[in-house]
Amino acid sequence: MAPPVFRFRSRTLEEFRLEGERTFLRHPVFADHAEWSKLRAASRDFLEPWEPSWHHDDLTRPSFRYRIQRYQADREAGLALPLFVCQKPTGRLIGGVTLGSIRRGAAESCTLGYWMGEPYAGKGFMADALKCLIPHVFERMRLHRIEAACIPDNQRSQRLLEKVGFQREGYLKGYLKINGAWRDHLLYALVAEDWQAMRAKGSGSGG
Repeated sequence: MAPPVFRFRSRTLEEFRLEGERTFLRHPVFADHAEWSKLRAASRDFLEPWEPSWHHDDLTRPSFRYRIQRYQADREAGLALPLFVCQKPTGRLIGGVTLGSIRRGAAESCTLGYWMGEPYAGKGFMADALKCLIPHVFERMRLHRIEAACIPDNQRSQRLLEKVGFQREGYLKGYLKINGAWRDHLLYALVAEDWQAMRAKGSGSGG
């Protein structure tokens, strides 16, 4: 019985795809290692100021294999949805987005995190990706609230969140340890009712 299960799981991974106008989102797989590590290495100076400290073996094959296993375990447990952002029509890997801390029950919420390779940053690719992800969150996953936090210095990230409909809600002191230091963050959120209103007006993601 084991072989059919694994074959079915592989097809499921390959078939999951969220379509934007310029990008599409899909599950990460181990075969992505070479492309992912090359992009991350080339973008390291660009990404490090906004991310947790990289481990010394972060870009190695064993580390990536563990990452993929953790992604699969979190996805199957309903705790997170990690996705890679790919460029149309080439399928080139250009970034990543993760829905994490998925909570059900009274909360029905998640947190949003994302990164973009330096050659593709500032060109509208992440906004396109989020515009196809947000409808999936509210319509298919049936969540009610998406939260995102960004460092006050990261004005590009603030503009991105506001562009796709997030509203600033507060200021979080010492919220996350970024690049070796505890950093304050701005809290943004988007709730289903606001997204539905934006979509009705034709100005929101998915509209």
